[in-house]
Amino acid sequence: MNNQPALSKSLKVYQIVFLGLAWMTPMIFFTVYGVAYDAAGGQMVLAYLIAFSAIFFTAYSYSRMVKAYPIAGSAYTYTKKAIHPRLGFLVGWALLLDYIFSPIIAILTFGIFMHTEFPSIPVYVWVIVMNIILALVNIVGIKSVARISGISVVVQILFISLFCLFIIKDIATGQASSSTLFSLHPFLASDIPFTTIFSGAALICFCFLGFDAVTTMAEETIQPEKTIPKAIFLIVCIAAVMYIAISYFTQIAYPGFTFTNPDNAAYTLVKLVGGNLLSSLFITVLIIATFTQGVSSVTSVTRFLYALGRESVLPQKVFSYIHPTFKTPVVNILLVTAFSFLGMFIDLNTAVTFISFGALTAFTFVNVSVIAHFYIKLKKRSFTETILYLIFPLIGAAFIGWLLTLLNKDTLLIGVAWLTVGFLYLFVKSRLSAPFVKRDHSKVTVPEK
Repeated sequence: MNNQPALSKSLKVYQIVFLGLAWMTPMIFFTVYGVAYDAAGGQMVLAYLIAFSAIFFTAYSYSRMVKAYPIAGSAYTYTKKAIHPRLGFLVGWALLLDYIFSPIIAILTFGIFMHTEFPSIPVYVWVIVMNIILALVNIVGIKSVARISGISVVVQILFISLFCLFIIKDIATGQASSSTLFSLHPFLASDIPFTTIFSGAALICFCFLGFDAVTTMAEETIQPEKTIPKAIFLIVCIAAVMYIAISYFTQIAYPGFTFTNPDNAAYTLVKLVGGNLLSSLFITVLIIATFTQGVSSVTSVTRFLYALGRESVLPQKVFSYIHPTFKTPVVNILLVTAFSFLGMFIDLNTAVTFISFGALTAFTFVNVSVIAHFYIKLKKRSFTETILYLIFPLIGAAFIGWLLTLLNKDTLLIGVAWLTVGFLYLFVKSRLSAPFVKRDHSKVTVPEK
């Protein structure tokens, strides 16, 4: 009998939603505002609607696959079970880029803004402090992570609501360019090419990353086959409403808004809307948001490494270890913390490059996995089932796959290089040992109703 400690099941729907939104960080809208605005030619509402459409179909596919395999592992597990173990490994390898660099983005952003507030303290000091705090919070346990995430998400939503109220006030008092709250202009492309808007949508997909990460916590969730699908749709829809609302109000109120530096465009916008008071509050909320994003990011990547270790894809004794008292993967947390010290040596653009390729690659194959599992293997082929298990995921795969090709050439080259390294690792491992998947810990499936 295996007496090794297991992950503790304690999470409910609202906790999963808060964890996903915290990982996603609603304030990311402001972080990437300038870059996204340039990429989409200013058509932020259309770009977010397109990105949401692509993400919605992918979220649907995740909700189907987590019902079939309510275990940690996310896209890696789904592709491995539905299609082939070796392809699953490569998808997991790509997804690892997304997960392992996400804490670095949070740490770097935190360090940059703290350095802005306290210029005498170097960025690397904040990186070190943030790393240690993230490790301690995650080691203590998943419930503490959920509580912190919930507080952060509420604060972010309150700030976004306040920001929108300031814009509505400007419109009502005649201080904005528009005199009405209702306009179709943000939904019309005018003279902006659709290729430009779609390129912006490809970048904006980054703002939705987080709904997928909650699938890594399936084994710490009460009734994951029901809880996580509900949470996934809530996370995606809540994020879409916030992003589109902000884009809509800013686009109708300040259509002539310009900026010189995309990196601080959001700060310029916030100061235009609410002056020094709102801009100071903005910095405070953004610092809180990046902290909790880091907490959630470490949680997700350590559970993903746990899944890879438990199935001997990575060394089992190291990566599948669960602390007997805290019921958390302590070794994984310490390894991720050590890796995240790279935040002292790389920039945000490099980290985002890794994440974009990994996430969109994984999303594509999760959609394909739905077709392979339900439509091909289980032969669910009635009229309704064909729509649910062939048409919907096919749309999702095609949409996300196309957005993947719109990433810049350097990103694609780095991504292919990373996959090549993974392929070589797999090849060497298969030659030096038995097949890399030794035991199947996930035979229990939940039949579709």
